[in-house]
Amino acid sequence: MLEKIIKKDRLKSSDIKFSIIIPTWNNLEYLKLIIESIRKNSAYNHQIIVMINDGNDGSVEWVDSQSEIDYIHAKENIGICYGLNICRSLFKTEYIVYANDDMYMLPDWDLELFNEIKELGHKNFMLSCTMIEPSYTSNPCVVVKDYGNSLQNFKEELLLNEFKNLHKDDWMGSTWPPNIMHIDLWDLVGGFSIEFSPGMYSDPDLSKKVWDAGVRYFKGVGKSKVYHFGSKSTKRVKKNTGSITFLQKWGISSNTFMKYYLKRGENFSGYLPKEIKLKKSIIIINKLKRLYKSL
Repeated sequence: MLEKIIKKDRLKSSDIKFSIIIPTWNNLEYLKLIIESIRKNSAYNHQIIVMINDGNDGSVEWVDSQSEIDYIHAKENIGICYGLNICRSLFKTEYIVYANDDMYMLPDWDLELFNEIKELGHKNFMLSCTMIEPSYTSNPCVVVKDYGNSLQNFKEELLLNEFKNLHKDDWMGSTWPPNIMHIDLWDLVGGFSIEFSPGMYSDPDLSKKVWDAGVRYFKGVGKSKVYHFGSKSTKRVKKNTGSITFLQKWGISSNTFMKYYLKRGENFSGYLPKEIKLKKSIIIINKLKRLYKSL
């Protein structure tokens, strides 16, 4: 695999706050848009690292022409887990942001995150931005407002005029990108777990590893907003059975972890408890699920 990977380390500036990793798979026009939004709408300067899978749509040539962007190019699609992990050697800041290429970062997204980090004063956290999505899903952590589900009907100007009025309280259960964590925490848990390749359910798995490392501060920041067009790459990929992998690895389902450990989607109420005591009925259900899936 390594012989098919090219690494370009080019950014020389030290005046940067976050290292932003953006994996992309033949999604050039969306990639251009998120990078434009970072440049235009960020309060600080950041390192941008693009992880290009395949790149037969001109992504490699375009990113290579942007001299301030560091990048990895895998000539074949190696997925999210391998892809994000190999970006580790390019990190130039203390804080790692993982964002998808089908997102648009809204003004001061980074300022709100950094203000939260400064107030915390420690490294034991995982924070997420709050996504605005064009249609309803089962995700309780998003704001639903339609500003377009593609580049062709994207209402950028209207979104920029209205997004501050789309109120969302801070919420429990940071796990979805865009998320941010300290580089020491990333190293402590070993980044993404490759058994989830190409990537489905690697997000809650990372949160579970962080949980097991003692972190109890998982916060979605309501004022840090991004627009999410909605899974423009994952709809095309052959998905791994990540929910089963999570269940077999941890002994509980990802839904149990999200609901009872992280309290995902509830209004933010501070640090989570050190220990979680599940009801016997929930423990039994998880054991039966695990046994059934192993047959």
